[in-house]
Amino acid sequence: MNQPFKYAGSKKLKFILVLLLTTAAITGQAQQKQPRFHVVALYENGGHHVEYTNVARPWLEKLAADSNFSIDFIQNTDLVDSAFLSKYQLFIQLDYPPYAWKDKAVKAFEDYITKGRGGWIGFHHATLLGEFDGYPMWNWFSKFMGDIVYKNYIPTFAKATVNVEDRNHPIMKGVPASFTVEKEEWYTYNKSPRPNVHVLASVDESTYTPDSEIKMGDHPVVWTNPNVAARNVYIFMGHSPVLFNSEVYKTIFTNAIFWAAGR
Repeated sequence: MNQPFKYAGSKKLKFILVLLLTTAAITGQAQQKQPRFHVVALYENGGHHVEYTNVARPWLEKLAADSNFSIDFIQNTDLVDSAFLSKYQLFIQLDYPPYAWKDKAVKAFEDYITKGRGGWIGFHHATLLGEFDGYPMWNWFSKFMGDIVYKNYIPTFAKATVNVEDRNHPIMKGVPASFTVEKEEWYTYNKSPRPNVHVLASVDESTYTPDSEIKMGDHPVVWTNPNVAARNVYIFMGHSPVLFNSEVYKTIFTNAIFWAAGR
């Protein structure tokens, strides 16, 4: 007489187990789809560096998809304030100078960096520090970059060897002791930022091909500033799209993202 009851109980138990397993699977998939962190990248939609950006953007989008982080792109600082930045664990200044920022963006960014509310990676144009296009120099940003002012550049471009100075830093993981950059402008500054920053790599100016008289001696090209709370790194190389033909460059870029985002 108990057989039907036992049978019904068995079916009910199997149903519950299937339901639990299905729910766990759906929950697991939902969790996997949640981005590990959120990134915003600022770039100019035009100008001299648009070809670099046109290659960098799809590369970043693929990296984000493959590595499970989100990335948004903005072309100006109109939306940038503290509430906007609070959504992101990493700010990438992909191709945008340190001037023509909205006042609220300036204040929010300084707070973001000094209080360590997120990480920052700046490329190339981020050290175009001085008075440009009628804008005054952003003094805080100059200090942030090692108390430097832009001085000159090699307009005809040059190939050069970059030497890694701190091979133990996470950004340089998997990077050889030296590597070649095929084409860059090589900005010079009024002085080396070295006394005020931690240098990760520098360019050997004696390897410029073709040679150039535009040199500054001690010439860091990748550095971090340990004097602020935010994880930050400046990577000078960021003008030509041919950089993305280099596995070394892509490794440095990738390492910088995960390190600066605290991942």
